[in-house]
Amino acid sequence: MPKLKTQLTNLPHQPGCYLYYNSAGKLLYIGKAKDIKKRVASYFTKNIHDPKTEKLISEIAKVDYIVTDNELEAYLLENKLIKKRQPVYNIMLKDDKTYAYIEITKEKFPRLVTTRTKSPDKKLFGPYPSGYSRQHVLRLANSLFKLRVCKKLPKRPCLLYHINQCSAPCINNISEGEYVRNVTLAEMLLKGDIKPLTKKLEFEMDKFSKRQEYEIAKLKRDQMRALQSLATQQRVDLKKRYDQNVINYVATAKQTIFGVFRINKGVITGKQEFVFKKELALLEDFITRYYETHDIPEEIIIPERFENQKLVAAYLTKAKGKKVSFTVPQRGDKVKLLDLVKTNILTKEKEEESALFELRQKLKLENVPRTIECFDISNLGETNKVGSMVYFKDGKPDKSNYRRFKIRTVEGQSDYDSMREVVLRRYLRLVKENKTLPDLVIVDGGKPQMSAALSAFREIGIQLPLIGLAKKHEEVYTTYTQYPFRFSRRTDALKLLQHIRDEAHRFAITYHRVLRSKGMR
Repeated sequence: MPKLKTQLTNLPHQPGCYLYYNSAGKLLYIGKAKDIKKRVASYFTKNIHDPKTEKLISEIAKVDYIVTDNELEAYLLENKLIKKRQPVYNIMLKDDKTYAYIEITKEKFPRLVTTRTKSPDKKLFGPYPSGYSRQHVLRLANSLFKLRVCKKLPKRPCLLYHINQCSAPCINNISEGEYVRNVTLAEMLLKGDIKPLTKKLEFEMDKFSKRQEYEIAKLKRDQMRALQSLATQQRVDLKKRYDQNVINYVATAKQTIFGVFRINKGVITGKQEFVFKKELALLEDFITRYYETHDIPEEIIIPERFENQKLVAAYLTKAKGKKVSFTVPQRGDKVKLLDLVKTNILTKEKEEESALFELRQKLKLENVPRTIECFDISNLGETNKVGSMVYFKDGKPDKSNYRRFKIRTVEGQSDYDSMREVVLRRYLRLVKENKTLPDLVIVDGGKPQMSAALSAFREIGIQLPLIGLAKKHEEVYTTYTQYPFRFSRRTDALKLLQHIRDEAHRFAITYHRVLRSKGMR
């Protein structure tokens, strides 16, 4: 292998992609450049780099390249290569399949359902990173327009019809045409087209009122008021008739957090945050990766210009099939939006930090619980027993460290023995492999589950901070108090504990269903 210096000398003055490898042949980073030689040379000739770039440079042992005809082709090639080969120093966003969408089904009487599977033949809205916001929109759309929720049309009307929450197409209480018109209204809501939807409802209210059909007119009025209330909560002061995204970030020595607000015709329809702890988190790289899996708007509002801004705009325009532009505002409403995104990022950071510090104080822990592991047992029938463990780092789920367990040694439905087995297997392995133990262990349940975990700890010969969280009254059991205690319902610490416990339960149930479908093979 030629020496690195010789490789740098032989690089071409042409557009294309460059690839960095370490001494073991592992791909570290892929970049694109108008002039490959100049771009690569800048890594080794500049005296000042950020710490992450310095670390990358220290690992480079080999440089390879691919020449293209022009800069745009280099950009397209870079994206394909990164997606396919996933270098360790390039930003890789989580696939959108981890987020849920709202789908309008293609049935005769369509439903609104939640799905995590993207497909070109589906009518999807989202994604919704927050389960709460998704359920809120679903409930609002279903109640406003009285859409059915049953998977199959029943022969008799259900309770929802009797409490005026469903139009009951199952008994021909509504014509197919009228039902489809309601679905169209629901679609307008999901798109964020609240203003024209409100006008449409106002027109219908007047129409039915003039016909003296006052019950229907009252229904339209109530729908209109609910939508006006929603618009008031979400509206920002932008009089645009197209989609916009607002992207901002907060960078610290430990991490970079990007925030995205999605805006449709002046209404904030969603927000997301992405945290990068190890990667080179550059604005340009984030934008490129983000729009590989998200809808591209016509305008993207950003806090500053970046090196290849025109090139990225051309790339996104080509992908969308419509002009896409970047805006770097200096004053006015768009600057306020950028500030709002940053405020949301900082607020989220503070909430997570405050929750962790509050846990340390309330649970009398020696250290802030940066790493937390939580166990849950799913026990439906004597032969169908599984366990799950979820892993949270700095208050956030780290799904790469989730673990699931088939219960091997327990007969019957003993939660105690099942919990003991799972905890024993987990930490026996960590100790044998000399891996780091968590700052806090949580078990879903009360004293019996805690006793099971403590028994496993004693057998292994370890001591770890341990609590049990019982669902019924959200009571917290500890090893140093005789009786459980409760956090205030409003505390960030309790919200974090509930989130972790519920995630462990969800993960266990999901695994349980998979095994049941396979006949517990």
